[in-house]
Amino acid sequence: MAMTDGADIIIVGGGPVGAALGLALESTGLDVLALEARSNDALTSSDADGRPLALSHGSRLILERLGVWDSIASTPIERIHISQAGGYGRVMLEARETGLPAYGYVVSYGELSRALREAARARLPRYRLGARVTAVHPDRMQAIVEYVQDDSGVASASAALVVVADGGALVTGAQRQVRDYGQSAVTARIVAERPHGGNAYERFTRDGPLALLPLRDELALVWTTRPERAVELCELADDRFLSALQSAFGDRLGALLGVRGRAVYPLVLKFARDVTLPRTVLIGNAAQTLHPVAGQGFNLGLRDAWELAGEISACEPEQLGQDMMLARVRRRRRIDRRGSIAFTDFLVRMFSNDVAPLRAARGMGLALLDSVPPLKNFVARRMTFGARG
Repeated sequence: MAMTDGADIIIVGGGPVGAALGLALESTGLDVLALEARSNDALTSSDADGRPLALSHGSRLILERLGVWDSIASTPIERIHISQAGGYGRVMLEARETGLPAYGYVVSYGELSRALREAARARLPRYRLGARVTAVHPDRMQAIVEYVQDDSGVASASAALVVVADGGALVTGAQRQVRDYGQSAVTARIVAERPHGGNAYERFTRDGPLALLPLRDELALVWTTRPERAVELCELADDRFLSALQSAFGDRLGALLGVRGRAVYPLVLKFARDVTLPRTVLIGNAAQTLHPVAGQGFNLGLRDAWELAGEISACEPEQLGQDMMLARVRRRRRIDRRGSIAFTDFLVRMFSNDVAPLRAARGMGLALLDSVPPLKNFVARRMTFGARG
């Protein structure tokens, strides 16, 4: 096994969150080695991944500071309409009432990944594609990362700090909690009779939340339901699928006229109990994978990267990866991370059922939220900037 030159920091996973961290560390002068398992050809083919991402306004600010926002096509969310099927109560959140230009922006996951990857390849000298990490061995003195470069043999590299943005199961000693919601998400692009007008819709049905997000001239659908129902929906003819969606969503956008690009994704909650181990930090999907309700997952991962970069920039070089620095990272991310996990988990549990008392309580809660502007502002800011917003 060949030993490569060491680095100050090794980033495992060069996807969107890992690339964002590398770009955020660009001005620190640290030697950063980023290892992405997929080849350029595989990544280029994945650019067609049309899964919608709802980026918060806070995430836009981060991407602007990283110099990549202008290369990402986005559609602003000016209002959020929240309702429940089969019950009263609804909320309309207006971005202008909170002084924001938009609550968030809907983008294609593939386009976002491409923009961050291309920026990382252009600006990070040691951003390596086709480098599949096989093991991470942290200890008190340094961390060792073993990887295969383009299937040409096993190599290893050492660093004062390893940041795992993908493949967190590779880290020895990382304890994880998993909660299977028994749900899958159906994603698709929808054409409606009426223009969306910058409105995003979150409708809670008996099987789970249904979101329609503005994306250019279409709507991006994220429909949460039972796994077997999700498969059935994807196999329906277009007209029958649109009829089922119309029945679940209603006629707020008039008739639903077209659908394309249907796909199914299983939904689980996974999170590491501790995001730090000796010489190691977990961020993004390696730290947590959230249910898509309220669109918190990627935004939380991007904040992981940005806040970690701030902590690294502020610490003395000899403290990099040491216990004192790792303790600061844990404190810095604890409230935001725990709050975002608890918030999404609460929404799934509270709104993914059709129990009559809960349906009535949800309606009262939505009506209360809609009638109390300070409460609406509180919820909106935390959706936009995280639990510390």
